[in-house]
This record gives sequence, structure tokens and C-alpha cells, in this order.
Amino acid sequence: MDADTPTRRSRLLWLLMPLSLLAAAIAWFVIADPLQGFGSDAPAVENLTFERTVLDDEGLHLLVRAGGSEPMTIAQVQVDAAYWRFTQTPEGEIARGSAVWLDLPFPWMLGEAHVVTVVSNFGTTFEHEIEVAVPTPKVTASQLRAQALIGFFVGVLPIVFGLMFYPVLRDVGRDGMNFLLALTVGLLVFLLIDTVGEAFELAADAAAIFQGPVMVVLAGITSFFILMAVGQRGGAPSGMSLATFIALGIGLHNFGEGLAIGAAFAAGSAGLGTYLILGFTLHNITEGIGIAAPILKKRPPLLAFAGLALLAGGPAVIGMWMGSLAFSAHWAAFALAIGAGAIFQVVIQVGAYLMRRNDTGIEVFYTRAVMAGLAVGVIFMYATAALVKI
Repeated sequence: MDADTPTRRSRLLWLLMPLSLLAAAIAWFVIADPLQGFGSDAPAVENLTFERTVLDDEGLHLLVRAGGSEPMTIAQVQVDAAYWRFTQTPEGEIARGSAVWLDLPFPWMLGEAHVVTVVSNFGTTFEHEIEVAVPTPKVTASQLRAQALIGFFVGVLPIVFGLMFYPVLRDVGRDGMNFLLALTVGLLVFLLIDTVGEAFELAADAAAIFQGPVMVVLAGITSFFILMAVGQRGGAPSGMSLATFIALGIGLHNFGEGLAIGAAFAAGSAGLGTYLILGFTLHNITEGIGIAAPILKKRPPLLAFAGLALLAGGPAVIGMWMGSLAFSAHWAAFALAIGAGAIFQVVIQVGAYLMRRNDTGIEVFYTRAVMAGLAVGVIFMYATAALVKI
């Protein structure tokens, strides 16, 4: 017999023993219910989150999710302080964490504001305001094409414009290259702060059961470490690999940006006019310059530029489709958190690359060219963001 066999059995026993005792303790707690003596006649804590609103020719359709301590029952629904009959799908009690659709044959008015109040069987009320009533876009080929065109203008086109500066930028010297890399770090730092802020804002609107702020932090940290591990597999990234990571981080941010635009567009509050689209285009041009910075000495093929532009800007189209057709606050916050982790990873990688190529360590960040690049990147992004905030 193998000499290690008794040792393995002993380890297995010590592994199974606490697990068995834990299972037995849980079973006893459920069967005996030692807390029943602490019960009271007070109603259960109720919570209801409005996740989606759909307006069409048949009325209002609301997707709501329960998050209280016990299953809840919806007794009545009011619209503008008047009671309306409603249909719930599926019917019956709503279990904790479950979602149902509420369908009301309410004759909503185009462009008007409406307030929906859901009343539980315990009399608890939950309000939801429809700021501007407009028909929810349906899944049609023409609708998807229109959204793709807008997504192209706010996502892909600015990246292409930025990458078109590549021939001119190739002639810059060491200080010019340091300025451009620092410019990349500056714009990424702005995107990081902006993405984190939007993620926490959306997390606050998500159902409590998803623990929005905690989810944002965990998703961001996980995204950061996974991408750091992937980026370091072949050594510290530089050249095309670093440009690809920059494009990926920007793409994930643009995906979240597309989600927000699509959701606002579906709700009728985006005001996606020509001025706003041009504002997004101007705001995102610097992102293309940032992607080009690590490859100025590499002469990549034209197809590589097309791939980088699609990786950075294409997710805006997908995000816009998803945001307008199936927006959910917790999924949007999760996506933005992943984008934030990716952007932070790219900030670290570009900063490390900047130090490696100058052989001066962290002192390079105190040079005039780098400090100017950081400042210009942040200030430009902050100033042009004023054009797109709605």
C-alpha cells in the first residue's frame, strides 16, 4: 500500500467533517426554525425596482423586479393618480429577485409625462416617472440601420479621424512621442473616471438584490487582473499589442456609452440631434490619436488600422442596439465596470511603456512634454464632454 494513502484519507476526512457538520447545522436550522419565537405581525420589508418601460399602441408595459425580504403581491396600479386594471405575467406572488411584466391599457399621450404607482397588498407604494412618453422602438431592419448609422458616427468615425493623423504623427521626435503617449494616458484617465461614475450611477438604479456598488467594484477588479494577466503573457505589451489593448479599453467604454445613448433614445430623452452627434464625434477623435501613439514606428498594414477602428468604435453600435431594445440598469453597470477595469489596465500598460522607452523610470512623468500631454488629454476630454452630457 502506498505510504501516502493514510495521509490522503486523513486529509479527506478533515475536509468532509466540517462540511458534513455545516450541512447538518443548516438542516437543523431550517427544520427547527429557532427564530419562530421572534416573529411578529409586522408586514415584510418590500422593495420593487422598475427595470424597463415599453410604450406601444396597447398601452404601458413595465418590467418590475421584487427585492424584499419575502415574496410580494401587487394589488393595484395607478397612472397619474387614477387606478387602472392591469395584467401580470407571470401571475401570483413575486419571489425575491424575480421579475414580472405589468401590462396596462393606458392611453398615454405623446410627449407628456406620466407617473405610475404600484401598490402592494400591504399598501406599500412604489413610484416610477415616465418623463417623456414616446413609442418604444420596435425591432425592425430600418430601426437597426438607423441606430447603426448613429453608432457609426459617435463610435467608429471619430476613431477613424484620429487614426488619419498617423502619417503626420510619425515625424515627431522623442519629446513629441512622449507627449502623445502622455496624451493617451490623460484621455484614458478621463474615460476611467467617467466610466466609473456612470457605472455607480446605474448601479444605484438597479435592484438591491444585485448589490450594485459591490458588483461594480468586483467586476472592475476582475476585469483589470484578467486583462493584466493576458497582456503580460508574452512580456510587457508594446507596439501593435499595446495599441490593441488601448482600442479594447476604449471599445468597452464606447459599448457602455452606446448602452446609455440607446436607452435614452428609446425613452425619448436623448435628443439625438445633429449637434449632439457632432459633439460625440469631436469628443472621441482624441481616442484615435491615442490608439495610434504606440505604433508610430511600426508601419502596420492598412487592414490593421481598420481592425483597431472597429475594435474601439464598433461596440458603440452594439451597445446602442442593446440599450434601446433591452436596457437593464444592472447589466449596463456591469458592462461599464468591465470597461473601467480594462481602461485602468491600459493606463498602467501605457504608463509602463512610457517609462521603458525613456529609461528614466517614474521621473519621465515630471518632464515638460509628459506633463503637457497629460494635461491636454484630460482638459480636451473634459471640455468636449460638455457637448455630449444630456
